Amino acid sequence: MPGDLKDGRIVIVGASLAGLRAAEALRAEGFTGSLTVVGDEPHPPYDRPPLSKQVLLGQATADTTGLPMRRDPEADWRLGVRATGVDLLGKQVLLEDGESLPYDRLLIATGTRARPWPNADQADLDGVFTLRTREDAGGLAQRLAAGPERVLVIGGGFTGSEIASACRERGLEVTVAERGPAPLVGALGGTLSKLAAAMQRNHGVDLRTGVTVTALRGNGSFTGAELSDGSRVDADVCVVALGAVRNVEWLAESGLAAGPRGIACDAGCRAFNMYGIVTDDVFVAGDVSRFPHPLFGYQLLSLEHWGNAVEQAEVAAHNMVNPGPLQRPHLAVPSFWSTQFGLNIKSVGVPTYSDHVLIAQGSLEARRLAMVYGYQGRVTAAVTVDMAKSLDYYRHLIETAAPFPPPPGAADRAIAADIPVPSDVPDPKGLSHGPTVALTGYLPDRRLTVVQPTG
Repeated sequence: MPGDLKDGRIVIVGASLAGLRAAEALRAEGFTGSLTVVGDEPHPPYDRPPLSKQVLLGQATADTTGLPMRRDPEADWRLGVRATGVDLLGKQVLLEDGESLPYDRLLIATGTRARPWPNADQADLDGVFTLRTREDAGGLAQRLAAGPERVLVIGGGFTGSEIASACRERGLEVTVAERGPAPLVGALGGTLSKLAAAMQRNHGVDLRTGVTVTALRGNGSFTGAELSDGSRVDADVCVVALGAVRNVEWLAESGLAAGPRGIACDAGCRAFNMYGIVTDDVFVAGDVSRFPHPLFGYQLLSLEHWGNAVEQAEVAAHNMVNPGPLQRPHLAVPSFWSTQFGLNIKSVGVPTYSDHVLIAQGSLEARRLAMVYGYQGRVTAAVTVDMAKSLDYYRHLIETAAPFPPPPGAADRAIAADIPVPSDVPDPKGLSHGPTVALTGYLPDRRLTVVQPTG
């Protein structure tokens, strides 16, 4: 590594939101060396949230979702080429075309991909989609515009629910199949999931909960699906919304602490190796990372949030070009938002890190509320439904480890008659969808087994 951290060779693997914002931040921090960005998709960085909203509604086309550049990162863009490995000792990134890219510092921001339907032959049926890329969104939007008789959505998480909402807004019949007791239960817990279920049914969704899809049917083209309760859904289009898979397989032989929940790193975004030793020249940012947070017991957080990708990329970039005493931690409180069935849902904190919840403002009946989540007597999260202006107040409660139940304080906070009730966060293994933010324990890597000598 060169003595001057503002110089040298930096490679970023991942040409999406985190990769772009990191490249921009590196130049803003004064980095003058060579910068290479590798991406497996052929497109420049684009925005993914509109794919399940405006694109599916026909309000925008998939090719208009490109991310604006805040500044020219003056990078060598290697698009449409996949990274296949990292040589930590030789400090090289290996590409599928046989080329090797030398680096002084490496940022991994490979993100996630859509979890596919497990039966490859059924997944290949015409009319079966996942939703993650521009091509996915463009193809699905075209099929929805053609007016199918019914759409089947497998999975009732945020992506599946937003797809179902877009279908109903287009006037299409839609069935949602969810293994858990309600949509969004894995992300928001039992109380708010009841509101989500009511909203879907009130908007005409054929919501099937407590069931799994056992098979997709069709002869070349998708015609329907069989469910675990013995029923069948006849449909022309199927969208598999079973969550995300971290793009870490290419790191299997690297020696980094990479696994199904992502790549473990410290609060400064420096990657751990499989022995739990922090690296000095490999950094991680975005959906592929697992990082500790002091507000949540220093457990490693794994999340899929737009805002986190931006904030963590900027912290990683800063730390890549500054010495230890000037480095800073990534301490942003997780937040996300979703618009579906006429509701604006916003969250801050980690709703699944809770044992009780309280409706602090509004009510389920009014479909306008603020729900606060607590764990062992302190506030850990809040979710608002059409009450976003209160969110900053609850963010402050989370940041200051305020006691739960919270005191009055939000501008329009009514005197709540509710008392705390269990948050009813289920085991993700029993759901078709999982949380978009999850605590994943303390171990950087679970592949190691300590063997004590005998005798």
